[in-house]
Amino acid sequence: MGLEIISRAPELLVMEQTYAADADAPPPHYHPSQDEHFEVLEGSIALKVGHERRVVPAGESFDIPRGTVHTLGPSGGPARVRWEVRPALRTEAFLTEMPDDFSERLAHVQRFAEEIRLAGF
Repeated sequence: MGLEIISRAPELLVMEQTYAADADAPPPHYHPSQDEHFEVLEGSIALKVGHERRVVPAGESFDIPRGTVHTLGPSGGPARVRWEVRPALRTEAFLTEMPDDFSERLAHVQRFAEEIRLAGF
């Protein structure tokens, strides 16, 4: 999974995310203080918002309002998305400082509770 920061400002973080075909989707989560916008640039994305599931192909976009439980990942092959987060808060640090060690990830998520919360926690 590759992440490229396109632009950063307090009000908006713009990134491009590349997913390998076998990339795992993150656990269901929500952002209590941020809205997200995604544009699928290549491939397709398997999206789950609440109880709704759908596949979003290249050329389409979707929004995830703050407080909405969701998860997403590649659908059937590699994919690339343009991802906007408003406001940026500490999202860049959350993503770039993610521990490689799986056992440390829950504590990492808990340090960024304004940016992300796991559903059910």
